[in-house]
Amino acid sequence: MKRERNTREGEARYIGLDVHKHYITIGGMNAQQEIVLRPRDVEMERFKSWAEENLHQTDEVVLEATTNTWDVYDTIVPLVKRVVVAHPAEVKQIANSRVKTDNQDVLRLIRLLIADLVPEVWVPPNEVRQLRTLISYRWRLVKMSTAIQNRMHSLLHRHNIQAPDGKIDTGENRAWWEKLKLSELETLRLKQELKTLRLVREHIVEVEKELGRLSTSERWGRQAVHVMQMPGVGVIVTMTILSAIGDIWRFESPKKLVGYAGLGAGVHDSGQKHREKGITKFGRKELRWALVEASWQAVRSNPRW
Repeated sequence: MKRERNTREGEARYIGLDVHKHYITIGGMNAQQEIVLRPRDVEMERFKSWAEENLHQTDEVVLEATTNTWDVYDTIVPLVKRVVVAHPAEVKQIANSRVKTDNQDVLRLIRLLIADLVPEVWVPPNEVRQLRTLISYRWRLVKMSTAIQNRMHSLLHRHNIQAPDGKIDTGENRAWWEKLKLSELETLRLKQELKTLRLVREHIVEVEKELGRLSTSERWGRQAVHVMQMPGVGVIVTMTILSAIGDIWRFESPKKLVGYAGLGAGVHDSGQKHREKGITKFGRKELRWALVEASWQAVRSNPRW
């Protein structure tokens, strides 16, 4: 590793952060790629005070997007000249290496920043982050509900019992499930699955009510009205689309938005070979889900589509 040198007052520094759950690895270079801040680990609880004491208003900082990136981002934005959030998958493609350590990751990020080669991601404002969090939470609840129902049907399949059509935990269907004659342990399990399913569904209803309220709020109302005019688009799909897109004007063209959703067609074009592929699926999966779901709803509701 290069020897750390002292920086002159006002000299630009390029700082890299490798953010983990419990600590952040931090390093720095100058424009000549000389080490001015030797890579070190700072515990997450100490990071705010460390940043206030050690970062300069002339610093440029780079970090990769991850689960806890935005809290770190909000902490350092007022303290430095510029903060760049990198796309982790694209960084890996550009700067892949056989040697992978926290220190080496930080130095690679810094070199990309100095060369102005960092594949940046859009930094969503706080209200977009909160909406994305709520959408993601609903997604997890729905997956939990589906998993519970799959386990219950698997139990019936083991005994060659056919379940009635319709939702499991409503009306006559719930009573049917509760009256099933199974072993003592299976009955206990089924009883708990029914209780859990009902609770999860209650949570989903609460979340969807909040999404409905947000769809008429000052922040999202006008956009939501426009989106809901499209065929097959309801409140949940609308708010999912808005949370994923954020600011529509950040896309240079409709093609950029299609690519962001991962709905663009892949192409292999080399030499005399030209082959069309399926959609890339490279982008925000919730946006892709929402648009596909809207398409299916439109098809079911009107033969025109």
